[in-house]
Amino acid sequence: MNDFWDAGLTADAKRVGEAVAVAGAGTVDREVLAEVVALCAVAGEHLLVVGAPGTAKSEVVRRVAGQLGGRYFEYLLGRFTEPNELFGSVDLARLREGRVEYETGGMLPEAEIAFLDEVFLGSTAVLNTLLGLLNERVFRRGATVLASPLRVCVGAANGLPEDPALEAFADRFLARLFVEPVPDDRLEDLLEAGRRPAPALPEGPGLVGALDRLAAAARHCALDRVTPELATAVRRLRAAGIPLSDRRVVRSQRLVAAAATLDGRTSAASRDLWVLPLIAPTADAQALARNTLADLVGDAANAGLVYAAEELSRGPRARAARLARVGAGLLAEAAAADPESGATAGSATADLRLRLEATLREIDASFEPADLPEELAAVRTRLVEAVRP
Repeated sequence: MNDFWDAGLTADAKRVGEAVAVAGAGTVDREVLAEVVALCAVAGEHLLVVGAPGTAKSEVVRRVAGQLGGRYFEYLLGRFTEPNELFGSVDLARLREGRVEYETGGMLPEAEIAFLDEVFLGSTAVLNTLLGLLNERVFRRGATVLASPLRVCVGAANGLPEDPALEAFADRFLARLFVEPVPDDRLEDLLEAGRRPAPALPEGPGLVGALDRLAAAARHCALDRVTPELATAVRRLRAAGIPLSDRRVVRSQRLVAAAATLDGRTSAASRDLWVLPLIAPTADAQALARNTLADLVGDAANAGLVYAAEELSRGPRARAARLARVGAGLLAEAAAADPESGATAGSATADLRLRLEATLREIDASFEPADLPEELAAVRTRLVEAVRP
């Protein structure tokens, strides 16, 4: 049985992966968020991002949306946000005819990618309307019934709600990602990035069509072979005390299928179970999920989602894939800086040389020479040549 897609879908997966990499480039420690947005868009599921203000949540989603293309809607909710601020105002011409319809152009019901900040601060009227839109991809208000083209809605909040009614609403976001401030060992990178002018990203290639083809492929991804491992994983998570409703368990298969699809395969395998920590409800539960599933996902890797696969699995194969991509990118940057040099460090900037050396050190700290995967070994050899005086 051939587990790989035809050339067209493989090209779609590669293009989406490259677009997300462009969106994540220049951010510090936010590549995982960019990749999980794309994963959820292909899975047809929504993402809740929890983190303190000022952790670049909206910036990353905005960059991903810009690269993927399509209609984008963003809004900061508050206690006094009116439904028409999200869903559109009453069509006055129709109202004079006695019909209550809404003008939705440029508003959330017609968006393909959406970001709603402080999502739990919405009023009951806002959240009830939003719930139907998220669940069914249909906007219903007054006499207006509109099929929404929404691929993914990213909701953001500073913390998880304690109100049981809001917890039920939060459950409609299958995937959760907890964003922390940039760690101390990367503060230099953060400060340097903050000094640079905001980069002008190239216009995205318009990949909504590719997303749709990949989403359709994910819906037909074969899950039979991974079902026993998935069931085992869920049993372990529940036994560890992680609460998972039947609905979240069933829908987790969409994330597994999307991960396989973005890796260019028609059939999911145990290597795709790295997505499961995303359905755990809290940051502590996600950390516990990673530890609980460590032996099941040790072989995890994903060609299009290298940062997310490594972060959620902490497996050596995923780390090797990420280091190979980072190293190849730095070597390309060095070659572009001085094409005639063959990417030697002598001609690279001091900052680039430091990054080349840091990547080489991370490779050597992570892998014994005999355990280096072939692709990473080749990149390491080129890095050694690049930093040689």
